[in-house]
Amino acid sequence: MTASHPAAISFARIGASAPLGFLIGLSLGTLGGGGSILAVPALVYGAGEAAHAATTTSLVVVGTTALIGMVGHFRAGRVRLWAGLGFGLVGIGGSFLGSALNRDIPGDVLLLAFSGLILVAAWRMHQHQTETPCHAKQQAAVLRSTSSDSSPTASSVSSSTAHPDNHGASSGPAMSPAFDPVQSAQMGSSSASPAHARATMNIVLRVVVAGTAVGFLTGFFGVGGGFVIVPALVLALGYQMPIAVGTSLLVIAVSSAEGLLFRMSSGGVDWRVALPFTIAGIIGVLLGDRIAGRVPAAKLTRWFVWLLVAVAAYTAAQSLVAL
Repeated sequence: MTASHPAAISFARIGASAPLGFLIGLSLGTLGGGGSILAVPALVYGAGEAAHAATTTSLVVVGTTALIGMVGHFRAGRVRLWAGLGFGLVGIGGSFLGSALNRDIPGDVLLLAFSGLILVAAWRMHQHQTETPCHAKQQAAVLRSTSSDSSPTASSVSSSTAHPDNHGASSGPAMSPAFDPVQSAQMGSSSASPAHARATMNIVLRVVVAGTAVGFLTGFFGVGGGFVIVPALVLALGYQMPIAVGTSLLVIAVSSAEGLLFRMSSGGVDWRVALPFTIAGIIGVLLGDRIAGRVPAAKLTRWFVWLLVAVAAYTAAQSLVAL
């Protein structure tokens, strides 16, 4: 049975949105990639929103919590600002297309497709467990500890981290990207060999394709797409995992803002649900950020993958019954 129109949502269900928002924020803060995918099912089956309204409200929740969650990564130097903004902006076309298609898909069909997307996210997290903030944060902490224990001087640390290999990984605890689009553009005139030009165009093409795909997912489903963004940043720009995860939160915030902008013309946000959900989500993401550095990352990911599978099964079952 599909959820009722937002105007008919009871106060009890609106009250239930706060703890659900807290749980979404908690998962975003600890796991990030895949955490936002729980927002739509929670809004539909917990807060009682219709499927299309839930995908719009989700953009508010996901974008805001991702922006808040990015702050800690930014302070630690794990966010590439210009690259993240550029990656998010190239997804405008995909976001517009996804938002337009969302309006034409029946709610139950949309939720059935969404259950498939949840399973894809669960598989991605199971196969690539190091692409979540809890792993990235713990990896960064280990690298900092290794650096301070094994390097008696700052100069020896800098010399071991300043020369990443061709794939962006270094022999030491480096956490800097192998490719910086801004720096590459500035150096283009001095290194404009045919091979360099082809490599640059290949990177730009990857970013455009990945950014468009993320924009489409955000516009169509109202999700952040972190399970697509993180590997794209690693493969296209050569970022190490902690930086890819931190930058992905900026991309999610930008993509969510784009999707919300395209949605506003066809219907507004039910702020009775969105506000308590978002505020609780912010509290959850801040707490989750602390948990991410303390609880074993593999255990967190394993629990969350099973939760995603359960939510996908429930969503699919409810959608098939209503068809």
